[in-house]
Formats: sequence, C-alpha cells, structure tokens
Amino acid sequence: MTNPTTASSFDLLVIGAGQGGGPLAGKAAEAGWRVALVERAHVGGTCVNEGCTPTKTMIASARVAHLARRAADYGVHTSPVAVDLATVRQRKRDIVESFRAGSKDGLTSKEHLSLIMGEASFTGPDTVEVALNDGGTRTLTADRIVVNTGTRPFIPPIEGLADVNYLTNASIMELAAVPDHLVVLGGGYIGLEFGQMFHRFGSEVTIVQRGDQLLSREDADVGDAIAAILRAEGLTVHLGTEASAVTQAADGTITVTATQHGDTVTLTGSHVLVATGRRPNTDALSLEAAGLTTDDRGFLPVNERLETDVEGIYAIGDVKGGPAFTHISYDDFRILQANWLEGGDRTTKGRMVPYTVFIDPQLGRIGLSEQQARAAGHDIRVAHLPMTSVARALETDETRGFMKAVVDANTDQLLGATILGVEGGEIASVLQVAMMGNVPYTALRDGVFSHPTYTESLNNLFMAMEA
Repeated sequence: MTNPTTASSFDLLVIGAGQGGGPLAGKAAEAGWRVALVERAHVGGTCVNEGCTPTKTMIASARVAHLARRAADYGVHTSPVAVDLATVRQRKRDIVESFRAGSKDGLTSKEHLSLIMGEASFTGPDTVEVALNDGGTRTLTADRIVVNTGTRPFIPPIEGLADVNYLTNASIMELAAVPDHLVVLGGGYIGLEFGQMFHRFGSEVTIVQRGDQLLSREDADVGDAIAAILRAEGLTVHLGTEASAVTQAADGTITVTATQHGDTVTLTGSHVLVATGRRPNTDALSLEAAGLTTDDRGFLPVNERLETDVEGIYAIGDVKGGPAFTHISYDDFRILQANWLEGGDRTTKGRMVPYTVFIDPQLGRIGLSEQQARAAGHDIRVAHLPMTSVARALETDETRGFMKAVVDANTDQLLGATILGVEGGEIASVLQVAMMGNVPYTALRDGVFSHPTYTESLNNLFMAMEA
C-alpha cells in the first residue's frame, strides 16, 4: 500500500470523477497509462449524484402522480392521489447508488488506475497535493493534468438568505415530506423542473423569475408557452420579479420581499429553493500555484482543444464554462481520448449542443433558435406546428406545446429546432440526426414514418411552412 505522504508520479492526473473525468481516466488506464483519479465525494459527478439521474427519477414519480390525477380524462376512475415522498426519495437513492457503484467498480477494476478520495489543490504546474478523506496528505505529479471539478449552486447575495434554511437542487431531493408551499427563486431549467415536480407531489408552488420570461435564452414564444402551461397546472409564476430580502419566522414561515416592475411585493411559503445558477468548483484548487487564471465568474477557460493557458493542464465539463450538460462533458472526454490515444485531431469547433429541459411537456432543443438565427444574419424560414395538430398528441390527450424548426431559406438545411411537447427531446434528436447528415427539410417533409407516432408529425411540420 502506498504511503499517503509519499510523492507519486503519473502519466495522467484527473481531478474529479465526473462524466468526463471518470471515462477519460478509465480509457487512459486501459491504454497502459499510469493514471491517478482524485475525487473528493462520489464517483459519477453531479449528473449521477445530484443532477440528471436523481432528478429525472423523481420527475418520473411526479408524472405518475399527475397522470393518476388526470385518469378520469381517459375514462379511468381512481381514488384520491397521495404521494409518499419518503418512498420517492428512497427510489431515487437506490438508483443513484446503483449508478454510482457501477461507475466506481468500473474504475477500481482498472489495472493502471489509482482512485484517490480527497480534496486536490495545485502546488505547481505539474504537482497536486491531496488532503485525503481518511486523513493525511498525498503529493501527486503528472505529465498531464485534467480539471473536471464541475459546479455547485450559486447562492445570490440576497439580504437575509444566509440566515434562512434554504434548499438547493441537492438538498430538496432529500426532503422526507412534501412542502406546503415552495417558493422557487429562479425560472431556469432547475427551477422549472423542481417547481413543476413538487407541485405535482402536492405543494403549492410560486416561481420568482428576475427576467421578463422563463428560460431567458429561449425564444419569447417558448418562454410564454411554458409560463402558460405551468400556470394552467396551478403554479404561480411571477415574471420581472427580483428578490431583495428573505426572512424566516419562528414557526418556519419564509417571507420573500421582492421588487416587481418597480413595486414591492411580499411572498410567503414554507420552503424556499434557490435555483439562480451555478458557480464553478475552482476556489479550492489553488489555481494560482499552477499559474492558472479564471474568468470573472471563476470558470477555467480553455481553447478548442480543451487546453488551459498552462501547458499540460486541461479542463473538461462544466468547470470550463459554456454549455453545462452531461453529454458535453462526455464529448470533452471523447475529444481528449481521440487526440491522445487514437492519434486524432478533434476540437470543439462546430460541435452540436442538444439539450432537453425535463418539464412536462419536455422542451427539446438543437441548433439555433429563431432569435439566434436572425441575430446571426441568416435568411430563414420558420416552420411551426401546434401539438393540437399532431395526431398522436390528440390520441394521447397531450396537446400542450408546439414544434418549431428554423430552415436556411437558400439551402433548405435545418439550422435548429425547438420541440415543446411530450417526448420533445426524442423528437429533437431526430432533427439533430437530419442536421448531422445534411438532410434537407424536404426529405423530412416527404419521409415515410410509422403511423401514428410523434415523429410522423414532422411531415406536417414542414408542410405547414409551405402552406
């Protein structure tokens, strides 16, 4: 067994066992590299432990509750629906533990890989000191170092917030009982997913969004449609509303004071969820010791080859800024794998960035939005089809939302698509494949798809553009 105070030299040192760092360490070890993988908490990163896996597991439970309450719409009658949040939580925990254990077992089985549990910090451009979780320290040196430390919730400097028992995306999933009234600060992906989820579990939910629309980076018609959908379900949505103070009474009641279009409003609830963004986990790394600098938000900038401004040090995943998605982290790993282990020459240039917001109905996105395409100067045509015109949506009584595609008017190539509808992420993926293959919209308009499916409606979507 290695003495914890003895320096160890490796070909590759990866800090953070997330969805990019873990696979990269594993593949390098399989290639015979001597690899050290340092992780301070759990293998799998945010995705497995606090992000995609647990949230989508709980969202599935919330959708079952929603459909059970709607059973009579389909001619099915049930007794009143009750949610046992402790059971929902245990189901979530079991799946997380299964995924986490599988990832850890896969890494520890690698012959040339050392998984080291502890907090890493630079002491030089090729040297890291690890404060081991079980005590002591260990000094590691490596020819190449990859930072994959991810992000954590950003807690805004709102007066009184630090003195309140606020929730984050991680702690809210550990509640054993459904909140009476959840106030959500933030109208982005995290806030909307949890807001709708807990409303379906039985909470009264109020969403407080500083901007004038939800999901501020989307087209206005998308934000407006999502707000209408949530309000129709019974959530309260305050737009153009910025929280200025938060207090908590002796009985636990939380009061949020906010400014709404110049007026002061007061909102009360039993719980408050802070979903106002993410901040990078770079502050504990002692980056200055390695000569590394961050941007003004603390992210670690890289070039198209994922190189920092210090030779031999790379950054992958959310910590480098840019799109914060698991599939982007994983593709970062594939870029380094291709270039280091396969003699490739891959970069991030031109990389497609699909994503799905797992509200219900889903928001699936690929490529440019209409607003982005116009801002970039493209000559475009826009195809739009409400879900009320989709046969499968009518049959399943899931007609909320719409499909929207942006097409280059000169080449007939797809520039991007937005699918706000049931299985929106899956439908958007079909359009992504078309973009990957440079398939013109006319091929989708005239394509033969099985009936009745949601994908078949792509015929109608692109016929609507020509009507």
